[in-house]
Amino acid sequence: MSRPPGEARGLGKSIQASRLERGWSQTELAMRAGVSRPTISRVELGEEASTRTLHRLVEVLNLVLDVRKNDSPP
Repeated sequence: MSRPPGEARGLGKSIQASRLERGWSQTELAMRAGVSRPTISRVELGEEASTRTLHRLVEVLNLVLDVRKNDSPP
């Protein structure tokens, strides 16, 4: 799933903020979501992540992933 760099960073920061609000370490979130701790780190840094990984994270953190049509030309 390819997203513009700014969007990926913004999503990563939202996930990180939600994790920190709960007082969870990256290891705790990884365990709850069934992914590795390095995966959490990469997502929080705004690097690419699979749709499945993102779905697991937003589900565990009780977030909403809003998908919208991009009206901008490629």
